[in-house]
Amino acid sequence: MKRKSKINAPFLTMVLPVSAWMILFVAIPFLYIFIISFMKKGTYGGVKLGFTLENIIGVFNPLYLKVFASSLLMAALTTIICVIIAYPFTYFIAKKTTIKKTVFMAMVVIPFLVSSLIRLFSIINLLRKDGIVNSFLLDVGLISQPLQLVYNKTGAMIGLVYILLPFMILPLYSSIEKLDKSLLEACSDLGAKPVKAFMRVTLPLTMPGVFAGSILVFIPALGLFFVTDLLGGSKTQLIGNLIRNQFITARNWPLGAALSLFLILITLALVWLYQKSGGSMDELGGI
Repeated sequence: MKRKSKINAPFLTMVLPVSAWMILFVAIPFLYIFIISFMKKGTYGGVKLGFTLENIIGVFNPLYLKVFASSLLMAALTTIICVIIAYPFTYFIAKKTTIKKTVFMAMVVIPFLVSSLIRLFSIINLLRKDGIVNSFLLDVGLISQPLQLVYNKTGAMIGLVYILLPFMILPLYSSIEKLDKSLLEACSDLGAKPVKAFMRVTLPLTMPGVFAGSILVFIPALGLFFVTDLLGGSKTQLIGNLIRNQFITARNWPLGAALSLFLILITLALVWLYQKSGGSMDELGGI
């Protein structure tokens, strides 16, 4: 018995804290959301006991479906823009010396030390009509009048890309850094041009990083309501805004819970597609 306890003690020490964390902060909140999504709204808000499918049916309201479609489109555009920006940047970093790599990656990570709200207010100061960007463009003569870069969909998109770009860069860097350079040398020796070598070797081998980064960008882009509130001027609605409004403004917790379940299902479907495409959960969890 003593030998068994010695073997189990380290195992329990490692497993119990993680299990307790997952139960308290994942399983129980999810179960709570699931249960109240089938309950009724109280007269003055909150939840009233009683089973109903009204909230689940209400999710498919055409107005809400329009918000879902708009959210998916904006999240997809955000992901595509992040890939377009992050891939060449990360590929450029991967070819540098160790010191330069460290400096560049520090420049990517350091902004995480500052509150995202503070950074978004800084973006507003840069992009507003009398901000630095418009002033510069007017001074050099590229525009004749200030551009409306904030408090619209453009501002919301800029904010989402700015906040989520590091989540694309990090998995891409991990994937490109592991790329076997001898394969590229072999392509060169066999007469393949750089573009062909990139399309046939580099891109396919780094696709797991692209997929991982896309998941890490796409899913949060659906729910970052504070970005659209600040830079979109509350004119752009995402699924996150819809859920927040149901809980705080309308005080319709059951409907808000049902919408949250819908968002969770979308997230699980995306993760499932990612795994079916050959992606590994280690790449998502290791960021």
